[in-house]
Amino acid sequence: MVHPVDPGSHWLAAGITGIPRQKEWDAVVTADAPGTAGDEAEFVALSDGRVLVGAGPDGFDPEPLAAALEGAIERPYRALAMRRPELWSVGASAIETARLDPDPRGDDLELTWDGSTLALSVDGMPAEPSGASALERLAASRESGAYAAHAGRLDGDLWEILVLPL
Repeated sequence: MVHPVDPGSHWLAAGITGIPRQKEWDAVVTADAPGTAGDEAEFVALSDGRVLVGAGPDGFDPEPLAAALEGAIERPYRALAMRRPELWSVGASAIETARLDPDPRGDDLELTWDGSTLALSVDGMPAEPSGASALERLAASRESGAYAAHAGRLDGDLWEILVLPL
């Protein structure tokens, strides 16, 4: 018979220990704008003032939600909004954008450097790494060792960029 393990008195008062989760949002606001309870929307607010809608109900206007985020987070950011019965709840996270020149083909790039091998996937398919030379230069300028870089096309030659060390 196996007996349950007694956590003992070394646990904190709340009984929770460990590393806290990273925050999911850099800013959270509510906004009054047209919509139906349960509606969801996703948009990106760019530094030049444009707002790009990724998903949303027919006729969705992100401007009132972006206006509610002004002062809470600097552009550019990616936001997710959910319509509650009375208001929209909006969470936003800061993003980095860059223009990649030469403009790579595809809309989604994953580039990894493990210290000896450079690997690229474009839209989920393996590709020749030279096809993302602009992303490689950007990532190598930030990380001296192994890295993973992701680029997602936002509009034309403007990309959302994320570079992380491995």
